[in-house]
Amino acid sequence: MSALALTLVHAKYSLLETARVPIAIIGSLVFPALSLLFFVVPNRAVADDPVFATQAVISLSVFAVLANGLFGFGLTIAENREKPWDPYLRTLPAPGISRVLAHVLSTGVLALVSIVPVIVIGGAFTAAEASFGRVLLGMLALAVAALPFMFAGICIGYAMPAKAAIAVVQVVMFGLAFGGGLFLPPQLFAEWLDILSRFLPSRHAREFVVWAVQGGDLEWWVVVGIAAWTIVLLALALVLFRRDEGRRYR
Repeated sequence: MSALALTLVHAKYSLLETARVPIAIIGSLVFPALSLLFFVVPNRAVADDPVFATQAVISLSVFAVLANGLFGFGLTIAENREKPWDPYLRTLPAPGISRVLAHVLSTGVLALVSIVPVIVIGGAFTAAEASFGRVLLGMLALAVAALPFMFAGICIGYAMPAKAAIAVVQVVMFGLAFGGGLFLPPQLFAEWLDILSRFLPSRHAREFVVWAVQGGDLEWWVVVGIAAWTIVLLALALVLFRRDEGRRYR
């Protein structure tokens, strides 16, 4: 069986395992939607402006993907490493890249599903607007921009135990969310924070999806940042996977 086929099989069973605990999926769906409902919809200065409302929906969609990527990978991998099932999987003749990409596919599907309630609430209760083609383009951009978050979660999962991973995931998630302009528009940032924010993958993701949905100019540092974070974190995830394999399965 090829590495691609092994990846698809592993992703399929990861999704089935998650679906056996429905509350895990419901939690992912509810939190970003409630953030939009409580923090954006009541603020009519933002909710009634098509440009600001659309950007708010995009920002919380990026936050949904960010949270799913960090929690889905960081905690799941850290917990699995402490269960007896994981050592058995390591004995199977499958390359490490298959397991890493399978986690990306399964968690990516859940992350994309989690933004559906955000889009529905944004369309129903705010002046957010975009054509169907732009929404599809934005979904594609979001899938690409989500890769660094997923690889960061994998790195956390393979670098530390479950109890430590919970704390680190929360710190990283809120740090990236606030620093990347997902809760507060970057236009309101101080100059030094705006410059610092341009080095964060969450800011790259926000600007990339805003460009895909609303058009306009795309800054060069956005594309370079997404590519750089993706390559660096993927390489680090593979190194940590092999280090974990070398420590526990010699």
